[in-house]
Amino acid sequence: MDSETLKETARALAAGDKGILAMDESVPTCNRRFAILGIEETEEKRRQWRELIATSPGIGDFISGAILFEETIRQKTAAGQPIVEVLREAGIIPGIKVDERAKAMALHPGEKITEGLDGLRERLEKYREAGARFAKWRAVITIAEGIPTRGCIEANAHALARYAALAQEAGLVPVVEPEVLMEGTHTMDQCEEVTEVVLREVFSSLVHQRVLLEGTVLKTSMVLPALGCPIQNTIMEEADATLRCMLRTVPAAVPVIAFLSGGQPGQLASARLSAINERYRQTAPWALSFSFARAIQQTAMAQWNGEDAQREAAQTTLLHRSRSNAMARRGEYIE
Repeated sequence: MDSETLKETARALAAGDKGILAMDESVPTCNRRFAILGIEETEEKRRQWRELIATSPGIGDFISGAILFEETIRQKTAAGQPIVEVLREAGIIPGIKVDERAKAMALHPGEKITEGLDGLRERLEKYREAGARFAKWRAVITIAEGIPTRGCIEANAHALARYAALAQEAGLVPVVEPEVLMEGTHTMDQCEEVTEVVLREVFSSLVHQRVLLEGTVLKTSMVLPALGCPIQNTIMEEADATLRCMLRTVPAAVPVIAFLSGGQPGQLASARLSAINERYRQTAPWALSFSFARAIQQTAMAQWNGEDAQREAAQTTLLHRSRSNAMARRGEYIE
């Protein structure tokens, strides 16, 4: 393991008010989003969409890294250039999603465990050869009556730590993503309580697996009330709860916290990130960044709608949302 290279890559992912673009939707997920918009659900259309993202002029001014799906890391542009090379030329570090999705957890109704550790060491070696310099593994935690259970939290934290150790062994920076889902009716206080328990367990497991924290990125959810909660807090209250939780649980050795959007509308995700940085950018021990997917892509995807004539307009929209989040990293976001 080259510790200095891992540290350097992790710092680069946090540099310059930039963030990480999650363009790692699985085939079923991407097809679902295409189907809603009436876009043809084919590998070629998925390739066209990802080429559109990677070739957006100036996107490297706002995006430091891009998480790819296994299909994408081997795809090429219409001109025959590997998408990984296009990203590198734009100054964007290529990454790769390596988990095999969250699945129902045995004997734990309503809870999920992320799979994919079998054969991961060999897959990581192939991804590095293909150009990846960081990896991502997502665990999902649901808040509902009687859950999450301790068993679910511990199992997912252990899997995240095992993955992170294997990633660093392969020379890849692990993006560790424990996501507390927004679905449900729980309050912001309940979300804060669960998120604190989850993050404590995750970092305990990372330490036990000898993961280099300085060469790790935390991708996690903000502390928010559920979508169905009757009490919706102010953005500043959410910012305070989020940072209070992070300060209690995330070691200062971690260089960057990249917040996920979790299905939030793009403008709201940017506003919440901006509030966090407005209050805490100068005092937080880590960079407070973003790793958004739909919050950057969704409007542009609808604008493109599978039509080449709409390509440039969609790229302009992508740049606008990316620029908005760079502004949010400075606490200066205005739509």
